[in-house]
Amino acid sequence: MAPNIYCCGAGTAADTEAVTDMVSSQLKLHRYHTGRESRVVTSLTLLKSHLFSYQGHVSAALVLGGVDVTGPHLHTIYPHGSTDTLPYATMGSGSLAAMAMFESKYREGMSKDEGIKLVAEAILFGVFNDLGSGSNVDICVITKGNTEYLLKPFIA
Repeated sequence: MAPNIYCCGAGTAADTEAVTDMVSSQLKLHRYHTGRESRVVTSLTLLKSHLFSYQGHVSAALVLGGVDVTGPHLHTIYPHGSTDTLPYATMGSGSLAAMAMFESKYREGMSKDEGIKLVAEAILFGVFNDLGSGSNVDICVITKGNTEYLLKPFIA
């Protein structure tokens, strides 16, 4: 979406890609016009407004995360445009199994490494307990001024 904002999706791949590409280009134009870093709430508002206008007929369920001048943010956006703001989120066909892992192991104040390990376990739990989920664990850690990609295989 932007250097400081990332989004992943569930649903129809073409819908999720089209929606995120459209909003990403709007954010880029806004950055060029203002000369400032994009805010996560701007991305959230653009995504949910677009999805709401189609009343759920665009099959894109999204998890949006980023860090801006106001701090870190994590949101879920449903196909009909409603949103949630939570300390952790899951989306897609393996989300119930992944959420079970978060609900049993998440705690406030986890270290970065503990968080990465928990996210990898939750994704793997979703993959192994749902035939519709993929097989990769790709993790993106967004911090102020830096984004780190962890695209290696994780073993539970």
